[in-house]
Amino acid sequence: MSAWSRRRFAKLAGAAGLTAAARVARPVRAGAAVQGRVVVIGGGVGGATAAKLIARDSPGLDVTLVEPAPRYVTPFFSNLYLGGLRPIKTLSHGYGALREKYGVRLIHARAVDIDPAARKVRLSDGARLAYDRLVVAPGIGFRAEAIEGYDAAATQAMPHAWAGGAQLELLKRQLDAMADGGLVLMAVPQRPYRCPPAPYERAALIAGYLKRHKPRSKILIIDSKDSFPLQDLFEDGWYRFAEGLIEWLPGEFNGGGVKAVDVRARRVMTEDEAFGGDVINLIPPQRAGDIALAAGLADETGWCPVDPRAMASRLQPDIHVVGDAIDPGQMPKSGFGAHHQARLCAAAVRAALTGAPVTPAPLLNACWSFLAADHVIRVSGTYEATAETLTLKSGFISARDEDDRTRAAAAREATRWYADFTHDIFG
Repeated sequence: MSAWSRRRFAKLAGAAGLTAAARVARPVRAGAAVQGRVVVIGGGVGGATAAKLIARDSPGLDVTLVEPAPRYVTPFFSNLYLGGLRPIKTLSHGYGALREKYGVRLIHARAVDIDPAARKVRLSDGARLAYDRLVVAPGIGFRAEAIEGYDAAATQAMPHAWAGGAQLELLKRQLDAMADGGLVLMAVPQRPYRCPPAPYERAALIAGYLKRHKPRSKILIIDSKDSFPLQDLFEDGWYRFAEGLIEWLPGEFNGGGVKAVDVRARRVMTEDEAFGGDVINLIPPQRAGDIALAAGLADETGWCPVDPRAMASRLQPDIHVVGDAIDPGQMPKSGFGAHHQARLCAAAVRAALTGAPVTPAPLLNACWSFLAADHVIRVSGTYEATAETLTLKSGFISARDEDDRTRAAAAREATRWYADFTHDIFG
């Protein structure tokens, strides 16, 4: 990518909300006539962004965010925590600004059912919320049925650590407790799953932790695939920063990944072989979150089909779906992508309820992957929303021959992006 292209991408990214919002939020007018009721399910990047923007830009709309957790722990950047490079408290974000600055009503409960005909959401406490438009940002769920013996108990012995919070802390405790000379076993599913490069970044950063503290230890990756995103770049980084610590076993040599688990024996089974590990990070096959399936928003693939021009469900009327739960076409499932989908969705909701015009804007995605604390590779893209799908229009991938200065600059860029991005949504 040329210097001009990098500047252009940075300008587009900043204009699309990657830096902290400069303008002052308009407060909800007391006593103003309500033009419509918007309920947002899910307080991750997609849901929080949609709730904020709808409330900020249309004070006449009554906006309610339903999210059971009081704080959101970002899955992105969580590998830095596992690698001992970032405290988990720096990944945790509250919802106070949404309520106090933008007038979003917060309900800390779980949405358990949606009645599209009656336009009502049923909550875990029995309450029902009426809506005119509903935004569902349920994140991911796990296809437990795809792995024999895999259940809630298995996640406590073999944490996936793929959704933030307690699972991350459990995996970190296991890594810290493992003796020098131990084996960390990682199991990686077939795509689609959240953040395609993330398992391989995780391997790099855990290997860095082991090299510093438990240098006789190893990592074995049992992959369901025969190749993975940015493979040449990751393997170069593994060789440079963790030579001999990481072994990658592709699907063609293991029968297509993990098929079963034995929790008591701490073993995972492929088609032809069993593997044990001192720490087992089992990332299972994925689907849309539970509420999406319960509400009939997902199809036979397990993901939610949408009209990308408005992030509108193709299966249920007056419902929009954003984030990792959708089938995003060529756009990867990521926090960055969810943010931009939510911006488009918010504009569509405002247009439907208030008649506000919609200004077309590019959909962007970017991902920074750490190979070491100061060594980062990057991929980015611009996407077009058509009636059928999200299509890649242009993209950038770090070159294999980038020098250390470029990779260190990318690390600083990633750190700044995280601070600005999370502040823009939650701060």
